[in-house]
Amino acid sequence: MSQNHSHSANRLLAALPEIEYQRLEPYLTPASMTLGTVLYEASEKIETVYFPNTALISVVNILSDGLTTEIGIIGGTGIVGLPVILSNGYSANRAIVQVPDHALKISAIVLKREFDRGEELQRVLLNYTQTRLNETAQIAVCNRHHTIEERLARWLLTVQDLTQSNELPLTQEFISNMLGVRRSGVTIAAGILQSAGLIRYSRGKITILTRSALENSACECYGLFRDNFYRE
Repeated sequence: MSQNHSHSANRLLAALPEIEYQRLEPYLTPASMTLGTVLYEASEKIETVYFPNTALISVVNILSDGLTTEIGIIGGTGIVGLPVILSNGYSANRAIVQVPDHALKISAIVLKREFDRGEELQRVLLNYTQTRLNETAQIAVCNRHHTIEERLARWLLTVQDLTQSNELPLTQEFISNMLGVRRSGVTIAAGILQSAGLIRYSRGKITILTRSALENSACECYGLFRDNFYRE
């Protein structure tokens, strides 16, 4: 049984007291996530909850015409499957793997049981819920008031923060779906950032070259997201 869970790649698990983590640990199993895997569809009963380590999951809203917009992005600072503790346990949106890697998974029933004990796990997950609500509200503001170029810079920086990598396996089609804009708009915005020497784009991969300059190109929302993700 682990005695060093504070070194877990997932910050929520790392924040738990040892005794609470030990209760969860027998039920936590590794989950290898592949690009494009859909963890939940909208209105689907959530049977399994995920604590990402280095994988990155997007929560997206899908309209009747098939258009998608990202309303949340979850990495090692979060959990995928919040409706299990907040409502009837049905997903309101699609959750899809954006950057493949590793996570830990646990039965929704087990997690809800431990949450209902009312101990530190409950406090940690409720605090994270507030973070997600703040994020969703800020994304709505960002989508309404900022340019595609600013939003793209903000989004790339956030992905880099959560993956801790300068090389991001992202296609322009995927980014356009996440930002809720036409692919041509992403192409133009990515071209501007590349011409300025901030990123390098090759098929299926974006490399961040100059982070400080990319931060200057991002909208003010990036700083708010960064503080939200990493606030203790």
